[in-house]
Amino acid sequence: MAFKTRITEMLGIAHPIVQGGMQSVGYAELASAVSNAGGLGIITALTQPSPAALSAEIERCRAMTDKPFGVNMTVFPTINAPNYKAYAQAIIDGGVKIVETAGTPAVREIWEMLKPHGIAILHKCTAVRHALSAERAGCDIISIDGFECAGHPGEDDIPGLILIPAAADKVKIPMLASGGFGDGRGLVAALALGAEGINMGTRFCATVEAPIHDNVKQAYVDNDERGSYLIFRSLKNTARVGKSAVSEEVVRRLAQPDATFADVAELVNGKAGRELLETGDLSKGVFWAGMVQGLIHDIPTCQQLIDRIIADADAIVDQRLASLRR
Repeated sequence: MAFKTRITEMLGIAHPIVQGGMQSVGYAELASAVSNAGGLGIITALTQPSPAALSAEIERCRAMTDKPFGVNMTVFPTINAPNYKAYAQAIIDGGVKIVETAGTPAVREIWEMLKPHGIAILHKCTAVRHALSAERAGCDIISIDGFECAGHPGEDDIPGLILIPAAADKVKIPMLASGGFGDGRGLVAALALGAEGINMGTRFCATVEAPIHDNVKQAYVDNDERGSYLIFRSLKNTARVGKSAVSEEVVRRLAQPDATFADVAELVNGKAGRELLETGDLSKGVFWAGMVQGLIHDIPTCQQLIDRIIADADAIVDQRLASLRR
């Protein structure tokens, strides 16, 4: 059976499962596979080298699925900022109706461009206060990221078991649970905690259609729940990456007194990360990875993964939980 929530109704998808936008991973191959399997696939805008390239990727994805898909736009402070508004215009011109956003409050300028075109805004937050602020500012869906997540978990260190219900108690718009989700147990737990679906990133990296090297996919399988490091803590820009010799060296360097980003720049820059994903050479850089690695034991297709999540969640609700009632 399918799970019907405000998320599935609003996004027009069969299952309340969203593939988070991921730099250098969110291409049409993965997004279309997730959408075709009944979830919501997401292209990552800034993975494309230009707004024109994003337009082409949107059209390529549309040729691969007739189901809804979205585009991720993340706005972070950077020395050489891309032309965010030009990327947003490519999204509008491409007829995309769902956009996942993240980053600084400056992202609201992008919302102002998108909203008049009937585009639903799905905003990722790592704190209840940020979720409430985004809700007041007019976003449509909150994706609340617990401390377990890959990428940037914020600086509060609140795990999903607390963060999700804390947000659900206050946020009125539909909410996705993110960070640590990878199977049917997680989906049922998220629904029980007050979310109306789940957002998965790391789990979708370990699928057949993920456009990354098999060595990286195998690293997700080989790592366990302890298989990640927090880096940039001392720089107040905490990030969770997969455990490897390179990320261990990043941690070591940043633990030195007066360490700065420059001390690790050659190990963590985007070019190094892309080379790692393309070549499978784990010595080239770092790769994003969440604690959910402890629940990843195979590399299925997106269809197999989503079907399994829904079947397992259905069995938990109808059999295991039902059998516990007196």
